Amino acid sequence: MKDVSIDLASDISIFVGANNSGKTSATHALQLFAAASRDRFSIHDFSVDCWDAINAFGDGVDGASLPSISLDIWFNVKANGLHRVVDLLPNLAWQGNFVGLRVEFAATAPDTLRTNFQKARERARENIRPGVNGGADYHPTPRILCDYLGDGKSDRLRREFELRYYVLDRAHFDDDLCAKAGYAPLRVTPDKGQTGRDILAGLVKIDVLHAQRHLSDSAGGSRSEDLSRCLSRFYDRNLEKRGEDYEAQRALADSEAMLNDHLGRVFGPTLQRLAVLGYPGLNNPSLLIRTALNPATIMSSHEGARVHYALGPVNPGRDPLTLPDRYNGLGFKNLIYMVVELLDFHTRWRDIEENRPPVHLIFIEEPEAHLHAQLQQVFIRKVFDILVLEEGEAKHYTTQIVVSTHSPHILYERGFRPIRYFRRTSGPALQTSDVLNLSNFYQNTANPTRDFLERYLKLTHCDLFFADAAILVEGNVERLLLPQMIAKAAHRLQSACLSILEIGGAFGHRFRPLIEFLGITTLIVTDIDSVLPPQANKDNASPGEGAAPLAEGDASSAEEADASQTEDEAPEATDDDDSAAGSACMVHIDGALTSNQTLVQWLPGQKTIVELLAADKATCTQLPKANGDALVRVTYQTRVEVTWSGRTVAIAGRTLEEAFALENLAWCQAKERADLKLRVRGAAKLSLEEMAERLHRKISKSSFHKTDFALALLSHDPSAWNVPHYISVGLSWLEQQVMPPPAESVPELAPKLENLEQAGTA
Repeated sequence: MKDVSIDLASDISIFVGANNSGKTSATHALQLFAAASRDRFSIHDFSVDCWDAINAFGDGVDGASLPSISLDIWFNVKANGLHRVVDLLPNLAWQGNFVGLRVEFAATAPDTLRTNFQKARERARENIRPGVNGGADYHPTPRILCDYLGDGKSDRLRREFELRYYVLDRAHFDDDLCAKAGYAPLRVTPDKGQTGRDILAGLVKIDVLHAQRHLSDSAGGSRSEDLSRCLSRFYDRNLEKRGEDYEAQRALADSEAMLNDHLGRVFGPTLQRLAVLGYPGLNNPSLLIRTALNPATIMSSHEGARVHYALGPVNPGRDPLTLPDRYNGLGFKNLIYMVVELLDFHTRWRDIEENRPPVHLIFIEEPEAHLHAQLQQVFIRKVFDILVLEEGEAKHYTTQIVVSTHSPHILYERGFRPIRYFRRTSGPALQTSDVLNLSNFYQNTANPTRDFLERYLKLTHCDLFFADAAILVEGNVERLLLPQMIAKAAHRLQSACLSILEIGGAFGHRFRPLIEFLGITTLIVTDIDSVLPPQANKDNASPGEGAAPLAEGDASSAEEADASQTEDEAPEATDDDDSAAGSACMVHIDGALTSNQTLVQWLPGQKTIVELLAADKATCTQLPKANGDALVRVTYQTRVEVTWSGRTVAIAGRTLEEAFALENLAWCQAKERADLKLRVRGAAKLSLEEMAERLHRKISKSSFHKTDFALALLSHDPSAWNVPHYISVGLSWLEQQVMPPPAESVPELAPKLENLEQAGTA
């Protein structure tokens, strides 16, 4: 990430975005600067986009400057907390609500750093050795400044860089909190009483509950742990030495009873907090904290107490049946661990007696691990009920939570406003990310569009915020068939993280503000939805819009009638009046319009069918106006060549079902595909135009169930039918936008991939 601004909500903020979009990096950056230790920084904490500038500075390129990393932290200060930020007031005339502190990791003396690097490089060059057997010469490091600073065997970065603190003046920043040109903040120096580190520590305490959580894991790797285990193993091998020492056993039993009573009192309030999250519930075992004292394990302090699960009610004076904690499921184990850790963070913050920070910022990474959907929602809904502040404390102290998640269920519970969306953007050379505040989208989007989007996404598709690209489809049929069509027409999209949203032509344009705000690449698959114009009457309706005349002999020829005739092969019923203005009509009708508001109000922005059929690729594509804006394309039915009875004509279907039937005409008319309900009675005697007309009438009738068609199609071999051309073209376009070039365009990789495929087949 580079030049990113994140606005945290006063209660809870939710970091979402595709994988590798920067959510973890943002958390890591706050941890680094809050820890106020330059020893924790490495060269890899600098954005990759900075590395060329770092190396240019080391080479002495004219005008090159050495980059630094800085974090501006802004606090919204109320009158009762003014005394805490006296050291951050930019001047005596300050009357605002915001105070700011900049923490910067920068070179202590850039020129000295460059001199030291160039000396080290010269020493390395003196030791260049020719390659073996004609190979490349060996060049010792450092060859560039990044090598010099990133050498893991030295602490050059820590010696050459330092942390600096500055007081920020809100008056010198714009609305996006970007500093105005020429502004130089005032540096905090120790001679003014507090250091910058002390000021920051007195304002905010940061704790992180990391994603990798294992309840029974030990720290590992320390010498003391190895010694403890060694002594425990030694004692374990000599258990017979204490086998008949009844006095020792009685003392341990008495100690165990007293410790069990003590642990029950200490952990009682903590275990009660779990009830807020629905644990243990009706059928889940309750928790007991019991000691595990015996001569074999007492040597190891980390095994002095164990979590057990009571099978049945816990009654005074009676020991219940219990099982060790490993016999509980991973979900509740993770939930219990999170609750205990959060309470521990909270208690340690509240126990700070001198200069307690007014803000406690807790990061929770991926709380959804091993939790089912309902429990995820309960956790995020009730998390603040766990972290309780006294009434007097709440006036002066606050806890803010940041949740990093990939769970749509957590977004469902909290809605739009807490979301901070990490949007990946591709710059001139490297990928970066922007962070979008969806509370701004919520405030700046007018109703009813805003409420429609929030309710719709909450009910169906919060996964949009984790996708690499989105496909907006017309209806349920497209949603059901699209995975199969992707496998046939653009198989590499199967490796992409896609969100498929069923929107309908009447509502698709309402997604435009959100798609453009998120900047997500989007394909819209919709129908042309031709309807009769207002001046339409029965005279200009096609013959197919009234009762369809059958060829003579169609009804009476038993030889032509199929003995297994289905309902869909019977003569179609007719509506009372299907030629009124605004009613569905075939695409070729003169003056026909579209009823699809996505095509009218978004892309390609045309209303007549003639204009829609003439629209080219550029007209159907919305290009980004700036880096990070959305790339959007719409695809709908256009004319394709259809062959029937030896005759080929360019025809456009009105809907997906029509387009599919026309582009798979002979296949759909076979008796084996009667379950598709697309067979036309007497098809062998009909012309191509009559077939298209009959199919249009059949599909337009209320008796044709489109979902049944989709489900029936899924039961057939997908290799036997063709993906409608307009969908195939759209999917191919999306594949080019979101997927890397295919392996065959990278010659050195192609043989390896081919070998892997052969091995997998074998």
